Amino acid sequence: MDEQSLFRWIFIAIFVITFSLSGYFRRQARRSGEVIRRAREGRGMVVLRLLFAAPFYVSILAYMINPAWMAWSMMSVPAWLRGLAALVGLGMLPIIYRVMRSIGQNISETLLTKAHHLLVTHGPYRWVRHPLYSVATVVFVSLSIVAANWFMLTMALLLIVVISRVVIPREEAQLILKFGDAYRAYQQRTGRLVPRLYRRRAVAHK
Repeated sequence: MDEQSLFRWIFIAIFVITFSLSGYFRRQARRSGEVIRRAREGRGMVVLRLLFAAPFYVSILAYMINPAWMAWSMMSVPAWLRGLAALVGLGMLPIIYRVMRSIGQNISETLLTKAHHLLVTHGPYRWVRHPLYSVATVVFVSLSIVAANWFMLTMALLLIVVISRVVIPREEAQLILKFGDAYRAYQQRTGRLVPRLYRRRAVAHK
């Protein structure tokens, strides 16, 4: 097996296992809880998915089926860096399992909260409010480097911006509406995508 084929099969393994874990826990949540349709998020989120998520996933599928289809966007990446990215991507798999298991039935296809949504603060959620997004961004970037593909990397970075600037603020606004001060206190002691190095102190108003 040549180097390109090896990295392609590692790419496929990481993506398929990630997709399978996500699919399994999402199916479990659908069977045992409320399902929120994506249409309820509004037209804006649909447009964002079409502009950013869809091209990224199409490029992933194209690379897995036939790498030649993505040859136009290949970039020069040293083998050691592709290997390091592969190790990082593989290392994320048990973390993805832990995150998905921690969130349980609360996982949603949308940024809206469910009627019986619970505030999860255990497992990885003890330190980070959105560990699923954190792990996903690491996997996205890792896969792009493993594939040595600048288009995938560009779309992965754009998705990170959209998640940070659009998705998370809207999702947290919904969580504040649902949990009020309990969520605000949770925000004070945790990081958004990475653990907080220090905790904010509440300012007393006289």
